[in-house]
Amino acid sequence: MATYKIGYFVGSLASGSINRTLSKALIGLAPPELEFTEIPIGDLPLYSSDFDSDYPPAGQALKQAIAAADGILFVSPEYNRSIPGALKNAIDWASRPWGTNSFARKPTGIIGASPGGIGTAVMQSSMRSVLSFLDAPQLNSPEAYISFNAADYGDDGEVKNEGTREFLKHYMDEYGAFVARVLAVNAPGHIGDEHPSTSK
Repeated sequence: MATYKIGYFVGSLASGSINRTLSKALIGLAPPELEFTEIPIGDLPLYSSDFDSDYPPAGQALKQAIAAADGILFVSPEYNRSIPGALKNAIDWASRPWGTNSFARKPTGIIGASPGGIGTAVMQSSMRSVLSFLDAPQLNSPEAYISFNAADYGDDGEVKNEGTREFLKHYMDEYGAFVARVLAVNAPGHIGDEHPSTSK
């Protein structure tokens, strides 16, 4: 069985982030062929095109971490009906300089938790527009808008609510299968490769 390296982003910088709790739960319920590494975003300066000619170490490290991953998982809250600023800033860094978009052809998943009933649905809609522009294939189903109840989760990522656990496991099983499908399609010899002469 193939093993896939998954880089994941937690969109909140808060030490007690419920989305960090959710990320632990997702990792614990993921299929064994997925290996996870968090990609940190807290130390990035605000992006400016002034950096494009000489990327700072934090920007280079971000792009290298994404390049090392087979797939990307975003676990994020919703701020003011959109993407949290720190996460959007990281996405902007990783997509530049122009022509070096790190997200291109990386299979992605988007999930998020909120104390309210909306469960980050509007943030995820915004993210889908951004990732579409960045040519990052997205897991479109199942959608996962998590209304967070702290009593359902343990500190170690344990999910105590059976229905929630089953849903999150299903999501991660589907994400793992999606990563495998996208990477198979992206294999050398398919339309869109750098060398069209090798296409089948």
